[in-house]
Amino acid sequence: MRFVVVGGGLTGLTAAWEWRQTHPDDEVVVLEAAARPGGKLDRVELAGQWYDTGPEAVLARVPEALDLVRELGLGDQLVAPRTTQAAVVLPEGSFPLPAGTVLGVPTSAAGLDGVLTPAGVARVAAEADLPPLRVDGDVAVGRLLRERLGDEVVDRLVEPLLGGVYAGRADELSLAATMPGLFAQLRRCSSVLAAATAARDAGARSRGDDDGPVFMTVAPGIGSLPDVLARAGGAEVRLGTRAERLRRTPAGFDVQLAGGEVLAADAVLLATPAGPTARLLAGVAPDAVQPLAGIPYASMAVVAMAFPAQPLPAGSGLLVPPVTGRLVKGVTVSSAKWPHLSAGGVVRVRSSVGRFGDDDALHRDDAELTAAVVADVAELLQLERPEPLDTRLVRWDDGLPQYLVGHPGRVAAVRSAVAAVPGLGVAGAAYEGVGVPACIRDARRAVAGLA
Repeated sequence: MRFVVVGGGLTGLTAAWEWRQTHPDDEVVVLEAAARPGGKLDRVELAGQWYDTGPEAVLARVPEALDLVRELGLGDQLVAPRTTQAAVVLPEGSFPLPAGTVLGVPTSAAGLDGVLTPAGVARVAAEADLPPLRVDGDVAVGRLLRERLGDEVVDRLVEPLLGGVYAGRADELSLAATMPGLFAQLRRCSSVLAAATAARDAGARSRGDDDGPVFMTVAPGIGSLPDVLARAGGAEVRLGTRAERLRRTPAGFDVQLAGGEVLAADAVLLATPAGPTARLLAGVAPDAVQPLAGIPYASMAVVAMAFPAQPLPAGSGLLVPPVTGRLVKGVTVSSAKWPHLSAGGVVRVRSSVGRFGDDDALHRDDAELTAAVVADVAELLQLERPEPLDTRLVRWDDGLPQYLVGHPGRVAAVRSAVAAVPGLGVAGAAYEGVGVPACIRDARRAVAGLA
């Protein structure tokens, strides 16, 4: 058989790897429009050290990513963080991120002093006196939490965390899609605080109360995984090759490439963003096109910076919510967070800019945007020596899918339409998770279904 994967990001490369493990005699071809594999997994050399400009870590308390790292022979390269204690920057100052929240949603009013005003803390404490909560369907995260816990919980805690993960807005993102554990408990509990407590405890039970690190990385960077996957998978990875059209044939599929070449395939997996996927499915699974059109994307940019050795605030970094009026959304102090990134005493940090519906800052040219981010970061970290030794800017145009209200229904409709076409599958960050483990899990699910 010939298995064709359209999209050479993490999902597509994982699918190619997985297929070869179970079908070693098949031909596997990966088509990637860009000049390099990996999609949003990327790394740059920063002050003599490999440095991630895409995902910098993977969840260690779910198995998919660490299992794949070990399967690829990189288990001895795994690195645990020194610290993951972040602070939230607010108009009143910086405060440690409260422990025990569920993506910023508190389980009680305890420990919220400072992060919330006294009135905000009182509003959280008063939720128990509100009428019992009823959640009958999907709703925007911000809408529900503002009604039950007040604006400050959304603006000061949830917004910066969701903004970091999705580059989206709490008032538009789907509760069912972005916080599925909390959403499930909300169907059973009569208050948000009770549901958050139940979701936190359920997560602890599923992990077996693991005391190990929540996140891990690999010393060469998460951005090193695509090249390793591409080599180890044994697939033919064709870079700079765009799939233009997909057509059903009596024997399987024809994939028409830019330039006119037609590639015959017995099975096809589309591991592409929602827009290209909709275009390719128009002729073979037209019922998937409209739901895919309901998955927009946010653009963002990451600036990596290296500064001379100097004192820094304690912790792994800063969350910067929009209420501060700052340009950046957050700062990761990598040289404090990861032991292998403190070589030579250089301070290595990264910061991101841009969120869904607000990308004006991204219209600046590279030099201007980099300078503005460096200035913001230097002020936030109170750097005594703010002139950087090295900088790198990476833009992610249409980089992160937005899980808007109703997203699970759209995903179900896409999967149903595709499942009606034998030998065809879809997978990737557009569907059920933007993180590294979620993309790996979706790739393996798709391959199992096709096999």
